[in-house]
Amino acid sequence: MNQNIFSTDFTKEDPWRIFRIMSEFVDGFETLKEVERAVSIFGSSRMKKDHPYYALAEKTAELFTREKYAVITGAGNGIMEAANKGAKAMNGQSIGLNILLPDPQKPNPYITIPMEFRYFFVRKLMFAKYSKAFIVFPGGFGTCDEFFEIIALIQTRRITPFPVVLAGKKYWKGLVDWIQDKCLAEHMIDKKEMSIFALIDEPEEIIDFVEKFYSKKREDGHARRM
Repeated sequence: MNQNIFSTDFTKEDPWRIFRIMSEFVDGFETLKEVERAVSIFGSSRMKKDHPYYALAEKTAELFTREKYAVITGAGNGIMEAANKGAKAMNGQSIGLNILLPDPQKPNPYITIPMEFRYFFVRKLMFAKYSKAFIVFPGGFGTCDEFFEIIALIQTRRITPFPVVLAGKKYWKGLVDWIQDKCLAEHMIDKKEMSIFALIDEPEEIIDFVEKFYSKKREDGHARRM
């Protein structure tokens, strides 16, 4: 019963992981503390450079940067690279939150503020905390995970609502139809919760949607103060 405590590798125990998790939170908060207004752009790392959605993401990032938004991505290739490329081309803050994976993801070369995370949940918090909007381009499981988690947080009022856009009507139509035909039709969600997100294709319309959201919010706040 007298186990030699010095033979135990505490760095592999769960209590020790708390310090590693804390350090990721501290590093994230410290690195991003000067980011006042940002938009997170999500999408597949497998999207090729000659795909129309790549160009769409790049242009969207450029337009947001012109409006003085920082651009945050998951730091990978494909859509993420396109968004970082658009932000950097406009001399904006191009932030990449890389995740450590068994098959390493190499950060794209257009990131000006790089960060690296071991834990998905810490990384997700950084996206949500520093973003004024989520723009979700076509992607796979990871992209869908980010989309559904943020709309669930808005639905349950765990975070202050902000614009969530699915960019790419043709790609996302089947998912939106399923939400309407199954979740809504079978009363798993309320009709008003369909307005948590919008389906928009054009970069200019995406920017306009986000800007109008905050313009209305400022007007509503002014009306309440009056």
